[in-house]
Amino acid sequence: MGTSRVRKVVIAGGGTAGWLAAAVLSHQFRDLLDITLVESEQIGTIGVGESTIPPIRRLHQLLRIDEREFMRATSASFKLSISFEDWLRPGRQFFHPFGYTGLGTWACEFHHFWLAAQQRGIKVPLAEFSREAMASRERRFLISGREVGANEWTTRQGGATGAQGQAELNYAYHLDAGLYARFLRRFAEGYGLRRIEGRIAEVVLAPESGFVQSLRLDDGRLVEGDLFIDCSGFRGLLIEQALQTGYEDWSHWLPCDRAVALQTRLEGPAVPYTRAIAHEAGWRWQIPLQHRVGNGWVYCSRHMSDDEARRRLLREASGTPIRDPMVVPFTTGRRRLAWNRNVVAMGLSSGFVEPLESTSIHMVVSAAVRLVQMFPMEGIAPEMVARYNAISRHEMEDVRDFIILHYHANARDEPLWRECRDMAIPDSLAERIALFRERAYVWQDEGDLFRTDSWLHVMLGQGIAPQQFHPLGLALPEPEIRRLFDTVRQPIRAAVEAMPSHSDFLRQYCPADAAVWAAGAPAATAGA
Repeated sequence: MGTSRVRKVVIAGGGTAGWLAAAVLSHQFRDLLDITLVESEQIGTIGVGESTIPPIRRLHQLLRIDEREFMRATSASFKLSISFEDWLRPGRQFFHPFGYTGLGTWACEFHHFWLAAQQRGIKVPLAEFSREAMASRERRFLISGREVGANEWTTRQGGATGAQGQAELNYAYHLDAGLYARFLRRFAEGYGLRRIEGRIAEVVLAPESGFVQSLRLDDGRLVEGDLFIDCSGFRGLLIEQALQTGYEDWSHWLPCDRAVALQTRLEGPAVPYTRAIAHEAGWRWQIPLQHRVGNGWVYCSRHMSDDEARRRLLREASGTPIRDPMVVPFTTGRRRLAWNRNVVAMGLSSGFVEPLESTSIHMVVSAAVRLVQMFPMEGIAPEMVARYNAISRHEMEDVRDFIILHYHANARDEPLWRECRDMAIPDSLAERIALFRERAYVWQDEGDLFRTDSWLHVMLGQGIAPQQFHPLGLALPEPEIRRLFDTVRQPIRAAVEAMPSHSDFLRQYCPADAAVWAAGAPAATAGA
């Protein structure tokens, strides 16, 4: 064992990553651990994203966080999908919806029947078989069975269960990262976590083992610990500057290396989806909250200057700017070890796989939950560290491949996009594309974040056309195919038509008071 029993945990850095780790650990271990978080209000934070994916709801359920309270405190809105605009070529749009699409069998997934129908001349957009895509298109939202003040929208009024037997829409949130960190801080401190205000001046290593022994603050105080969690952002103060873990650079696959973040006032109703809009040197995001919109311009510095990116974002973003644009440089990739000696890196200190597809907050949650499951209470065992690192690597490489797919499969005619189309891609992604193009085969391995439905919508949306499909796709006669399609589409259409608008539902269910965001400036963001 590398250390004796672990009883003191020190989290280096706050922000979304630090306070998420603090919330998970303090809730689960409570009186079993002495948990301290060190942060300095003098150091600005970069929010690890304001757009989330559905697994965050499972975390909140685990922590018993009240959804309405959380949404009011963070000015959150709902998110059903991501709208990809101009990615394949200018003028082409598709949704990557959460939830399931269609109704398949154990032997043959729904999209094979859909592809066979296309061949037979039955042309129905795939989005019509997804409740989340259709609700996004109509800008509607509903949590089935929930009372909403004086106006009650429930399944009794048409919010029928979808064809897949789910009782409600599969959704995530748009949230204010700064307000979310503040909300999590109150939560963690409620379970006994101790916060220390101070700037870390030195990471003190034990001479005999090379493990981190303590953090020396700029006023001379020492913060000792048995296990340290590095949430210091891109700097990687512990994992890299102290332990020199090394970084695996993925910029040859993901060339965008800078983002300009801008917050504007909300003008018009908030939509229940994130917008990701491609441009000649990258893409831009648009994330509507209850009180404002998070805007960002992601780009490759070889193809666009910072000044041009700022100008373009200010021109394209809707609403009055709340603060000046901020440039955030980044390098896509991962630390070679997420857990090195007695340091576990989380958030930006562990790596950054491009802001696309809203995975940043999820990766923090996943790392924190994994640490709880493997927590070294009786000492740090090399075998457990190796397992943690193997799972972390697989998870990040799965996300990496999914993001690369968006860039690689394109028909745009600008230099950046031609480079992405012609570049060599990881073998793991090449296999996925080849199998889909040849046989319409998609899959999800254990530990993969993105389900088969996600791969399906993005591959088709990015113009990858299967040459063949499963033979059972043609097993149903044409009348039965039409009947199957109606069986799926009609309940979806009826449910969506009965839903209130997303903005109306927000106003009734979880309205955020202006005092919430007026109390303090929110953190700048590093993407969707």
